[in-house]
Formats: sequence, C-alpha cells, structure tokens
Amino acid sequence: MNTTAVVKPHIAILIVLSAIGPVALNIFLPSMPNLTESLNTSHDISQLTLTLYLVATACAQLILGPLSDKYGRRPILLAGVGVYVIASLGCALAFNIEQLIAGRILQAAGGCAGIIITRAIVRDLYDKRKSTSLLGYMTMIMAVAPMLSPIIGGYLDQWSSWRASFYLVTLLGFIVFIFSYSKLHETNHQLSADMKLGNIFSKYKLLIVERQYLGYVLGTSFGSAVFFAFIAGAPFYATKVLDLLPSEYGFYFIMVSLGYMSGNFISGRYASRLSERQMLDMSSIILALGISVLIYFSFTSFDHPAYLFIPMALVACSNGIAIPNGMSGALSVNPKLAGTASGLAGFIQISMGAAATFVVGFFHDGSAMPMVICMVVTAVLSIVSFKLIVQQEQDSAIEVLDNH
Repeated sequence: MNTTAVVKPHIAILIVLSAIGPVALNIFLPSMPNLTESLNTSHDISQLTLTLYLVATACAQLILGPLSDKYGRRPILLAGVGVYVIASLGCALAFNIEQLIAGRILQAAGGCAGIIITRAIVRDLYDKRKSTSLLGYMTMIMAVAPMLSPIIGGYLDQWSSWRASFYLVTLLGFIVFIFSYSKLHETNHQLSADMKLGNIFSKYKLLIVERQYLGYVLGTSFGSAVFFAFIAGAPFYATKVLDLLPSEYGFYFIMVSLGYMSGNFISGRYASRLSERQMLDMSSIILALGISVLIYFSFTSFDHPAYLFIPMALVACSNGIAIPNGMSGALSVNPKLAGTASGLAGFIQISMGAAATFVVGFFHDGSAMPMVICMVVTAVLSIVSFKLIVQQEQDSAIEVLDNH
C-alpha cells in the first residue's frame, strides 16, 4: 500500500468543483422558452437539452467513479473539467438544436466529474460521521451557485441572448481548471490496481445486492426526482401561464435554493448529534409536508408564483437533509469501493431525474398537472424507500447482533 501523505484540498476548491455541473444545469433554465423560439424548435425537442444532459451525467458517473478508484481522483477530475470547458464553448456557438444537444451531452459528461469525485475525495479523507457533516456544509455553500445562476441567466437572456449564459459558464470552467490543476493533490493512495475496466460491472453487482446501499440510493434518487420534475415543468408554466419574465423566474427560484441550503445547514449542524435514522425521518416528514401543500394548491389555485415555489422550497429542504445523509450512508456500506459506489449512486440518482424530466415533457399540456403528478409519485417512492428498505435492513442487523 502507498503510504504517501495525503494533502487535504481546501474546501473552497471542492465546493467550486461540485458547483460547475449544477450551474450549467440551472443557468439556462429561464432561457428555455426563448431558446425554443430562437432555434425554431418545439417544446419537447428543446426539453432534450435538459433530459439528455441528465442522461449523460448519469452514464458518465458509471465510468468516472471506478476510473478514479483505479487511476486516482486528480487526473480524472482534470480531464472532466477540460471536457466541460470545450463543450460549454460549443454550446455557446451552436447554430441549431442538434448542435446544442450534442454540446450539452459533453458538457454534462465533463461537469459531473466535479460532483462525483469530490464526494469520493471527502470519503477518502474523513470517517462516515465527519464526511456526512462536511458534505452537508459543502452542499449548503455550493447551493449559492445554483441559486444565483438562474437569476444571472435570466438577466443575460434579457440583456443579450441565451448564448451569453454558455459563454459565462465557459469562462467559469476555465478558471476552475486552472485552480484545480495548481492546487488539487491526489487523495486516493489506495488505487485499485487490480480493477480492470471489464470488471467494473462486477463491482456494481457487489453494491446492488446490498439492500442497505440500494435503499439509501433509491430514497435519495426518488427525492431528487421530485426536484427534477419541478425544473422540467416550472419554467414553461411560470413564463407562459403566469407571465413571469426570465429574471423574475430566477428570483422566485431563490426560494427553492434557500430551502435546499436550510436542509444542508440542518444536516451539517445536527449530523453529529442525531442518528442517521432521525435525520432521514426528518427529511421524509418535511417532504410529505411540502407535497401535501403542493397538492392543496394544485386543487385550489396556481395563479400566483408563490403557490408553486413555497411547496418546492419545503421539498428542497428535505433534499438538503436527505442527500448528504443518504449518500454518506451509501458510500459507507463498502468504503473500499467509495468511488464506484459514488458513481453508481450518481447514475441512479440522475437517471431518476432524467426520467422525471422526460415524463413531464412528454405529457406537457400547458398546465401544471403533469409536473405535480410526477412530483407526488416520486416523493411517495422516496419515503417508502427510506422506510421499507434502509430502516428494515438496519433493524434486521440490530436483531442479529442482539441474538448473538
């Protein structure tokens, strides 16, 4: 085993690396309606810039996680950010929807390296409880970027065009690459030298058969799908039905980001005091409350943006608690496969999100109902996954110990 001393990266580098993917995802959301008109395409086709972004993110994580276990975190991370920069510039220069979709796929594949590998870096350096707390604080601070990006994107769209957002993202990615190259050191000094790429799926099988791992991942993923269903339907409904300007949509989106940050703060603040079960129970209660409020407003009136964004803020708060706890739990089931576990968890999480955006786009009818129904179904599945898989498995383990 390599005993080289581990140099811990500054948390600011990890935060920024984790943020580049979400920034690229969120910054152009207010521009979706104008982008559709500018490229002379339809709603369902332009929706692919979101859906296929998520699909590419999911698929890339299946590869990047194991590659970081085999070759190290640093080289895979730098390669991903480099692809992100080139693809972002390609999006800005796209002349038709096909070119934009291709650029978005590559942008997603590169940007997800920041999310997936920073999680593995944290797991390299800290134990389960410390990593849960740190991931909570990291995500809370990181949420500022997705919170501000729709506002910035909305103003750029009004001031220039949807292309301006991609030029800004290109510049951001280039700066991040320079800092990462000069400041980020390798943290994985137990490289899986015996892991051949052909055996990657055998490693995934080891994780999938772990019921507790699967429960953590499904609970987290279905909860995330609630959010993705929202961002698939909300921009069109808010701008076309509620007549919000792109910049106004960005301001209302702050409510969602603040909800997520609140959940991250709760997770970071109380992860060392409350058990994981208590944290996940708390997230499920808040999720149920948010969805209940959403259902109430959907049957009364959606004539004001607050009726749409307030319930979503509660859902986001729930995700802010569930994601760091769920992901930390999933990565701790088999710590030797932290990178692989992170990649598989990310694949399932983003795949659920992509499926949710596709469903909302496919059933789009100008109303909020397809979005609301998708959010309700995925929220219920999230709560059931945490309660019936994770907690039952924990109870079974405790019972076995008691019998001995």
